[in-house]
Amino acid sequence: MSKALTKSQIAAALAEKVGLTKKQSVTFLDELAQLAYKNAKHTFTFPGVGKLVLVNRKARIGRIPGTDKEIKIPAKKVVKFRVAKAAKDSILGTK
Repeated sequence: MSKALTKSQIAAALAEKVGLTKKQSVTFLDELAQLAYKNAKHTFTFPGVGKLVLVNRKARIGRIPGTDKEIKIPAKKVVKFRVAKAAKDSILGTK
């Protein structure tokens, strides 16, 4: 199993494929990330890959495994990434 690509490797691959300099592709990746962070509250869609969504979790009762003591877990907001169907089919293959 190969290792995950680093930001530098992704930038180099993009630069080669699209015909940009590596510095321009690094800037593009940084700006894409900033755009995603700003718009995640309203759902940010990255076409063909997936979307960032803000989800409200309800308060719930949890248990501490060692003592089996019940604790109250408060409600909170979390960020989730939902993978697009096209990405799932491309990675896993269709049934």
